[in-house]
Formats: sequence, structure tokens, C-alpha cells
Amino acid sequence: MLVKPFKIKLAERYLSKTEINILDIGAGSHSATITKQWLPQCHYTGIDISKRYDNDESDFKAMDEFIEMDLTKLEFGIIPENKYDMIVMSHVIEHLHNGDKVIAGLISKLKKGGIIYLEFPSERSVHFPSKRETLNFYDDPTHCRIFSVKEVSEILVQNQMSILSAGIRRQLINIFLMPFKIVYQSITKGYVRGGVYWDYYGFAEYVCARR
Repeated sequence: MLVKPFKIKLAERYLSKTEINILDIGAGSHSATITKQWLPQCHYTGIDISKRYDNDESDFKAMDEFIEMDLTKLEFGIIPENKYDMIVMSHVIEHLHNGDKVIAGLISKLKKGGIIYLEFPSERSVHFPSKRETLNFYDDPTHCRIFSVKEVSEILVQNQMSILSAGIRRQLINIFLMPFKIVYQSITKGYVRGGVYWDYYGFAEYVCARR
């Protein structure tokens, strides 16, 4: 990946070291490989509902640990307390009917001073055009709950977290590259992935908070 992910920029901004323990909740979409590319000294633990979910062998090699878990059961005892410098939940909570309880149940896994990064579709995305691989919230049939920045922030504050930053997750470089991605994907895939348009429309919102 040529463009540094937004979550990595926040890790560098809010954590003063590179040898960090990361707990990635929902570790698909090659997240382990991408994270290790930018933070090679991190200790990466991935959690997902199945090993077969959107990862390949190179991704599991990049992980230091993997935990197979159904988050909705709220059974988090296997995850160590006060261990992680950063918890990442990127496009996970909108798939969970009890995502608010999942967030609250994972906060104790952070070290004091650790940060949590949550990213999720904007409430406004219900009005966006429909695109293959999701631009409108309802493009993904596994989406079951719409969250807002306000709601997620309130969950965190109620659990003694301090909000560091929040809002639309947007990087101008991705908007600049959008025409090139549209041409490239049209030729190589025969269609353009919805994610190409995310930054332009402001599809994703985020909250980052410190324990």
C-alpha cells in the first residue's frame, strides 16, 4: 500500500513509540500485512469470527497472534487485560447488533494511556449512490446497525475514555488518486470498487480516544 492508512497516522500521532501492542478487531482485508508494512516493530494480534474471512496465508504470517471469536457473545476473557497500546475496530461495529456492548467490553484490554480507533459508515451513507463493494450503507447486506460519531463518543466517554479526535475519515491523497483508480480498476476488474469513492463522499467516520 502506497498511501499510509489513516489509523497508522493516528498511531504515530498519539503513541510515542513504534514497538506497540495492537489488537485488531476484525482483522480481514489484509489488515495484518498492511499494518506490519507501516509498523514493522508492532506486536499484532488479530481477532475475527473465522480464519477464512478475507485473509490469506501471508496475512496470518504477518500476525503474531490470532484469536477466532464471535464478538456478539461478549465473552472476552481470553483477551488479556491492560495489554494493548492500540485497539482497532475498523468497519466492524456496523455488522454487530450489540456493537455498543462490544466496544464497552473491550476497553479494559487497553493499557492506561492506550488508544482505541473505531471507523464505521456515516449516517449520511444511506443517501449515497449504490456501488459494488459498498458506497451506500445498504449495499452490504451484513450491515445491521447505523452508528453516529456522537453515539460512539458517548459510549467511550461513559467508560472513562477521553476523545482525541473524531469526524469524517478522509485523506485528500485518495481523492487526488481517484481518477487513476477508476481507470485502472475499470480495465483490470471490469468495475470500480465502492471504496474508491469513500474519501470523496465522506463514507467513513471515526472516533479515536485514549484510556
